[in-house]
Amino acid sequence: MYNLQIVTQSPFDADLCWQAVLSRDRSEDGHFFLGVLTTGIFCRPSCPARRPKRENVRFYPSPEAARRDGLRPCKRCRPEAGADPRATRIEELCAHIRAEAGSGEPLTLEALAERAGMSPSHFQRTFREVVGVTPRQFVEACRLEALKQGLKAGESVTDAIYDAGFGSASRVYERTDTRLGMTPGAYRAGGKGVAISWAATDTPLGRMMIAATDRGLCFVQFGESDQALLERLRAEYPAATLEPSPEPRPAAFEGWMAALRSHLEGLEPLPELPLDVRASAFQLMVWRYLQSIPRGEVRSYSEVAQAIGRPKAARAVARACATNRAALVVPCHRVIRGDGDLGGYRWGLERKQRLLAAERGGGGRRAVR
Repeated sequence: MYNLQIVTQSPFDADLCWQAVLSRDRSEDGHFFLGVLTTGIFCRPSCPARRPKRENVRFYPSPEAARRDGLRPCKRCRPEAGADPRATRIEELCAHIRAEAGSGEPLTLEALAERAGMSPSHFQRTFREVVGVTPRQFVEACRLEALKQGLKAGESVTDAIYDAGFGSASRVYERTDTRLGMTPGAYRAGGKGVAISWAATDTPLGRMMIAATDRGLCFVQFGESDQALLERLRAEYPAATLEPSPEPRPAAFEGWMAALRSHLEGLEPLPELPLDVRASAFQLMVWRYLQSIPRGEVRSYSEVAQAIGRPKAARAVARACATNRAALVVPCHRVIRGDGDLGGYRWGLERKQRLLAAERGGGGRRAVR
């Protein structure tokens, strides 16, 4: 008979632990263990056995803590066996990249592969499998994050660029169109001087407003009225110059609006549209991954966190989804909770439910009704 006096003090969030169990999140293996009181065993979060009822589960920081309460290890998932050494090695290397992104240390594929003890080809394949992006993309995201922190701290543009580990200013400006959202100078000034055109249209999900700079879409949102949407646009870009798109609209702008309307009406899949958004490197990493989720599929917040190499950042992933400014273009509606609940959606859960139902039920030819 095992002891039912389970420890109640825990260094982790029980709700997040339960979400990891429901989604069988492998990235949490080793971070905590679940004990099942009705069977007297303890398991990994990713154990493939049938999920127990929540009221019969307790969480432990170590196998020793579970054993002290009279529980025995599961023979199916073997919770006391070592973690995947590849994932552990890559996670350690990600921490090294974040720490050294602005130090000037060479972070080439060859240098990183040597540090990981792998051939470059094997390292690149393993890194992408574990993290979800290439080593180069991860390094650049970390350097862009360092650049933004420097700009916010008041450094000159030139100093911030070199302190972030970029070898030249031209390399940064080549990437700002799709990753920084605007040039470093404009970002530091809060978007001052950036011209944004907007227009609103009716869709099956209600009134939709899109807004764009000369580089791409910076705002795609739903609302109850044009005035409410315009106020939201001003709140998002308080230092920018906002003007309604002139008639006739520029061909590119009209094409983006037509593509979004056609997508919502179920006539065409949404093509890749250019984005010009203000965001942190972490937000951009999350949004880029969301764009890779196939139509009709969903991921949990924990699964997204694991895929981008931040397995403990499920809450930060949820915040990145909540701050998405470009509905549909960045399909944050495809992210749900680990227990299958829809979670949040800044434009209303009814819209999220209708979008998912249309994507799951009609391929590319079902309208959102």
